[in-house]
Amino acid sequence: QLQASGGGWIQAGGSLRLSCAISGLTVSNYGMGWFRQAPGKEREFVSAIKWSMNNKYYANSVKGRFTISRDNAKNTVYLQMSSLKPEDTAVYYCGAIRSPITSSLYQPMMYNYWGQGTQVTVSS
Repeated sequence: QLQASGGGWIQAGGSLRLSCAISGLTVSNYGMGWFRQAPGKEREFVSAIKWSMNNKYYANSVKGRFTISRDNAKNTVYLQMSSLKPEDTAVYYCGAIRSPITSSLYQPMMYNYWGQGTQVTVSS
């Protein structure tokens, strides 16, 4: 139901856009989040958007560099990543959450559905 794509290898300072195509869900009832997980680390919050209100949230580590957006017609959420750093290297996952509580957006265990993940590798 969630299909993430767009990852790859890129040099530090470059940009990538991740996509998460959503099917089988009424997207207006969900928030969508991006998380990432580096080897040996826990899954961490990157960004989220409340689909119906278009409210956007970012981790401090990516604020000003990453932008989350959504396309209603395509049922797709994007994560535009710029000024990438080696520490951004991780597998990136998109998730869908039914809870309307803002604080829940930051917690991976609150998400109802996950995509398969896409690898982002930033080389120095």
